[in-house]
Amino acid sequence: MCGIALLVSGIRIDLSALSIDSISSSSKIHLAFSLDDLKAALERRGPDSLGTKKLLLSLHSNNSISENSWVSSVNEEPHVLDDGSNISESFAELVFLGATLQLRGVAPLSQPLVDSSGNILVYNGEMFGGIEVGSDDNDTEILMQSLGNCCSCRSQEHKTTCDFNGQGKGSVADVLSVIKGPWAIIYWQESSKTLWFGRDAFGRRSLLVHWPTLEDPRFLLSSVSPTSPSLQDSDFEVENGTNGIRFWEELSCGIYSMSVDATKSDGIFLGDIKKHEWTNVMLKELIEWERVSIEPEPTQLDFSRSRTLNAEHDINSSSSFSVLAQNVLTALRESMMRRVSLHNIYQAHKETVPVAVLFSGGLDSMIIAALLDQCLDPNYEIDLLNVSFDGESAPDRISAEAGVKELRRVAPLRRWRLVHIDADLSKLTWETKRVLSLINPANTYMDLNIGIALWLAARGEGWMCEEHDNGIDEDKHVNYTSGARILLVGSGADEQCAGYGRHRTKYRHESWLGLHEEMKLDMQRIWKRNLGRDDRCIADSGKEARFPFLDEDVIRTLLDIPLWEVADLDQPSGKGDKKILREVAQMLGLHNAAILPKRAIQFGSRIARESNRKNFGSNRAANQASAGSVASHALVSDSNGTAVAADPCYYSHSFQKPEAVSGVSLVDDIHLV
Repeated sequence: MCGIALLVSGIRIDLSALSIDSISSSSKIHLAFSLDDLKAALERRGPDSLGTKKLLLSLHSNNSISENSWVSSVNEEPHVLDDGSNISESFAELVFLGATLQLRGVAPLSQPLVDSSGNILVYNGEMFGGIEVGSDDNDTEILMQSLGNCCSCRSQEHKTTCDFNGQGKGSVADVLSVIKGPWAIIYWQESSKTLWFGRDAFGRRSLLVHWPTLEDPRFLLSSVSPTSPSLQDSDFEVENGTNGIRFWEELSCGIYSMSVDATKSDGIFLGDIKKHEWTNVMLKELIEWERVSIEPEPTQLDFSRSRTLNAEHDINSSSSFSVLAQNVLTALRESMMRRVSLHNIYQAHKETVPVAVLFSGGLDSMIIAALLDQCLDPNYEIDLLNVSFDGESAPDRISAEAGVKELRRVAPLRRWRLVHIDADLSKLTWETKRVLSLINPANTYMDLNIGIALWLAARGEGWMCEEHDNGIDEDKHVNYTSGARILLVGSGADEQCAGYGRHRTKYRHESWLGLHEEMKLDMQRIWKRNLGRDDRCIADSGKEARFPFLDEDVIRTLLDIPLWEVADLDQPSGKGDKKILREVAQMLGLHNAAILPKRAIQFGSRIARESNRKNFGSNRAANQASAGSVASHALVSDSNGTAVAADPCYYSHSFQKPEAVSGVSLVDDIHLV
């Protein structure tokens, strides 16, 4: 599945339960996304199919409000009132859109799904557990069946009359709470006249929301932001970024419902939105992210360090590795099996390379590649997608070249393809504009740089060394585009295993408890800072991102390990950070990768350096301006073309106001070439 959307008009929505006000936007430019805009945004992702269903709610009055009755009907071809301003008080419309990139089942499937009871489902996700899915089944169809068996109540106290054990009449929240894997959902339950929507507890699938405002009273959900037609014919979006106008926001992780009622209203439809608690106790524990052991006794820390030292001196002995590391390896291997099990991959397209890896040659991507080799049919090739903005000189390109050599050593029977994806930032004007739309509502240079790198990687267009029966000719290059529709990404490893520099800083100032709280914060905001953006950029090329490190069982396994066994930040970089994963890499035979330091994609690919030079004149000037946190629409340039702050509030520090600089003009991150 690669995208879903919903457009609701004609319903007066009460947001009071969410503490969200329907207020006027502060922007002078009014964005109005139409149904066709939403279709185009989903269609450009290259789905196998794109479907639309309209639910029409009609009100029939019998002279008194108490006698009002209303019915719903589903139509194939919607005709929605796009501006929301001329909605009749006698009907409302809900338009469901589903773009399907089919990866499960044996028969083609198109969304939205409508069952015999009038329930409607659009689902963007995968079920890797929680609800049983047969090897030949499509998980969306199985989910539709499970939801169709649910009770009609919205109350958290529904268990007094309903009992859910995986087969009984549980609530919609019960069913969604047990799903293991990434998902975003929009579901109409006909029996209760209730709209359900939400995304998984870690936000691994994007879902944006437009809450009703005075200018646009419609309610919209979408996997991705369309490009506004009011900006397409101008340079506004390029010069300011769509992020200068707040229309969309990331929907917070969770399960929501909107009950629709007309019987108590004055001839109009009312919608009451509420957020539900997760009903799965184990899932709630993962969300709370509380670790079993945080602060070590001196003897525990000494023992851990001595064992690690012994393991480094005896890397070829399996007995030198801890049981804890073996548990992590087992959990990661099972996570990989769930994500690449070929009997679950829809085989309409007979790809020779069904799965690819976003590959830097660093610790996380090397572990993923090695585990993929263990779980994937040996007859299939594996594409390793590597992006560089500095040719063969970028750090990630150098480590990728070294990494594929190590993979060929540990898995010589596998055919590995290192796909060199080279880019010149100064020539990516159209591409940059597109990624600006994809990362929205994220809006910093860091988001843009990461988004461009991910978008290019997902396209998979590059070159590879020519292959012969006798080996690889590194002097001969051939153009190559990866056809893999599943892209494995290492997101979540740094957050869970203390891989970021800020973790080391926090530990230095606040010791183990401070480190734990910082890691917990990272995990609880990963949906907003990373995953929604990454999902949108990767899915734009008709690819599905899968995150082995964010498997529920992997998260549980890592939380069960004492923090000092996960990371020991008294040790140098490349040793103490992500300590447990370095031990896993050693167990996989990845001895060189096990000692590599952390390097983020924007730095390893050198897009951050090129962006800094392009937009700030130099790396030094960018560092002085805290470029990574600057909003991409919030810059001015001085008479020398150097970017300065248009407004100090866009930075994490205070800077000179632009009016103090002579000869300023508005610029952006695209036109500073």
